[in-house]
Amino acid sequence: MDTQKWSLGLLSLAFLFITSSSADLLIKQATEGRRIEYNSSYSLTSNLGLTRVWRDEPPADKILSITSFSIIRNILAPYVSSVFEAAGYKWRLVLYTNGKQDDGGKDHVSLYARIVETESLPIGWEVNVDLKLFVYNGKLNKYLIVTDGLVKRYNNATKELGFGQLIPQSTFYDGNDGYREQDTGTFGAEIYIVNRAQLKEKVTFISNPPNNVFTWKILHFSTLEDKIYKSDEFLVGDRYWKLGFNPKGDLVPIYLYAQGFKANAVEATTYGAANLRLKNQRNTNHITSFTEYWYLVLSGYGLGVNTIPLADVKDASKGYLVNDAIIIEAEMLTVSVTNLVSV
Repeated sequence: MDTQKWSLGLLSLAFLFITSSSADLLIKQATEGRRIEYNSSYSLTSNLGLTRVWRDEPPADKILSITSFSIIRNILAPYVSSVFEAAGYKWRLVLYTNGKQDDGGKDHVSLYARIVETESLPIGWEVNVDLKLFVYNGKLNKYLIVTDGLVKRYNNATKELGFGQLIPQSTFYDGNDGYREQDTGTFGAEIYIVNRAQLKEKVTFISNPPNNVFTWKILHFSTLEDKIYKSDEFLVGDRYWKLGFNPKGDLVPIYLYAQGFKANAVEATTYGAANLRLKNQRNTNHITSFTEYWYLVLSGYGLGVNTIPLADVKDASKGYLVNDAIIIEAEMLTVSVTNLVSV
């Protein structure tokens, strides 16, 4: 039994070593991929949930530079910046050069955005923001953006939010990494309001919609010219449609055109699936072709299908041309309808 416990202990230690080495390798690969010298103190577990990406452009709302940074390196109290305006509100940056210890900031530099001058806001106020905090790297002449992808909810009880683990101190204070050049550190912030959408766009598909069959009889076929003829409009779903055809050519094409929208409809790309049919007037041997497409908002956009040779249409024994007239039909199988509904 003791031998089994000893074996299990060895296995556990081996697994721990492999896991730690794998994590360390992942950190090294990610760091080297960003062209920053590898720093083994950059812990994977302490940075889960945060996203760090590079950007050339400086932050839009606030830039804070502190010279002689080493003087304040070990001070626990934060530096609080002057007031700046962003997204219609007043803010201050709060920088903990030695990390905010009660927010997991041990061995890190911590940075927060604090909303201020909230006395004029209504009772029960809440400000939802997308917060991006920045650290400048002079070696690369780029800004490291730190964010977690979460909406920050400021209210009367929570006025200061940010990241306790903005960047490890070992990385920031290492002169080779480029974050503290000539003992100067530069930080920044961008703050964007996140307003909840009041409406959402909902696309539904209607199979066999009402009045979905439109029949078009074309008279005086033999006198028609070599051009596209179009039918009257017909309404299916929230959109008007037209049929079209060209009486000349080797094959007889049929077109389906999406037109304008009915009053008060939401104008968006419309799905249309239809059977386009050249009807046989003597029997049920109709020529049917299926078509489907996302029709653009632009009126008059059409899609065509070929049916049968023009010679077969003109052959009176075939039954498609009777009394110098043909019949084309559209059976709208499915159409999409777009609505704006409350969230």
